[in-house]
Amino acid sequence: MRILKTLGAAGCGAALLVASAVSARAVELSFYYPVAVGGPITKIIDSMVADFEKADPGITIKAIYSGTYQETITKALTALKSGEPPHVAVILSTDMFTLIDEDAILPFDELATGPEGKKWLNAFYPAFMANSRTGGKTWGIPFQRSTVVQYWNKEAFKEAGLDPEKPPKTWDEMVAFGKKLTKRDANGHVTQWGLQIPTSGFPYWLFQALATENGAILMNEAGTEVHFDDPKVIGALQFLVDLSKKDGIMPAGITEWGTTPEDFFQRKIAMMWTTTGNLTNVKAKAPFPFGVAQLPAHARPGSPTGGGNFYIFKKTTPEQRQAALKFVEFMTSPERAAEWGIKTGYVAVRPDAWETPAMKEYVASFPAAAVARDQLASAVAEFSTHENQRVTKALNDGLQAALTGTKTPAQAMKDAQREADRILRPYRH
Repeated sequence: MRILKTLGAAGCGAALLVASAVSARAVELSFYYPVAVGGPITKIIDSMVADFEKADPGITIKAIYSGTYQETITKALTALKSGEPPHVAVILSTDMFTLIDEDAILPFDELATGPEGKKWLNAFYPAFMANSRTGGKTWGIPFQRSTVVQYWNKEAFKEAGLDPEKPPKTWDEMVAFGKKLTKRDANGHVTQWGLQIPTSGFPYWLFQALATENGAILMNEAGTEVHFDDPKVIGALQFLVDLSKKDGIMPAGITEWGTTPEDFFQRKIAMMWTTTGNLTNVKAKAPFPFGVAQLPAHARPGSPTGGGNFYIFKKTTPEQRQAALKFVEFMTSPERAAEWGIKTGYVAVRPDAWETPAMKEYVASFPAAAVARDQLASAVAEFSTHENQRVTKALNDGLQAALTGTKTPAQAMKDAQREADRILRPYRH
């Protein structure tokens, strides 16, 4: 009888241990991902999530496709105020200060500890970490990151008497090439523009590339000051306005972000600036041979980085935090970073991803895939400040005023500076 009791107790203990182990591991995480429902990107995310759940059966990921980046942060902060934020989300790297100010997120340094954790946090490209760290802490982990690159139609170059293998390397060359590439019909109507730099959607981002190339830095590292009225910034805006008004190589007014690739495919434009995140799309749809190159330099080369980071939200249990950390580590592992880069065109976010057999094979067959990575050497942090959306709106409004001709570039940037200073004053100690 005593033996039976002992066995029973041991059996119960074992059962309790198993039950507690299962409950400790059975975690469901909500994951906000910025894309409209459907399409190839959601299929890739679904597949990667399924692979993670297979590798870690105690964790379930509920992927919530939350619309645009703007809609995603709005939904995340609304959910935070209602007491049920996502556990993990991909949100713009530039929204880091906003998420910190809202006390919404945890620094990864508190979760990824010890030598292994430190090694992982230092595994990513420094150019991407510039928008992921502040105050000595790591708040975001790079995931779908990009730079601005230039694409060109090699057939159009050939027709214009230009070397199809040589893109413009300077602003002056870009203007000269653009003039040769701009075509007009017998009535003087433009049938093909030389260049399109989109000025809707993310106008500040494309403009930041020009400001950088003109030797200007738009904001300080602490996100408390902006330099919109710097003469170099005003000069970059004047150059952008002149591309249509003086040089006649780009459509006047506001050019659409969303339709720029389509205009390129339809031969309405011969050169375009857009995200490397469009690379796979262009590769699949361009009906002509095309090239991809780093942006042309002026005072210096350069592009801002762009795209989204992983963030882990604060209102979570220790188990949920650890599960979220495992998920982020999985999604940004060298193999997954390579897979994501190959399937989407975003830049694989860590150097060792480029050493994987899959990525080496891809770059050998499609060298354009390495252009954005190589541009990281001259890249700068994407524009980001406290109250980022309001300050960015001030800049975007100024750009729009100059591009539509309602203000001179100098006046537009002075007004934007005044508004940004007003917004940022409380953050200056």
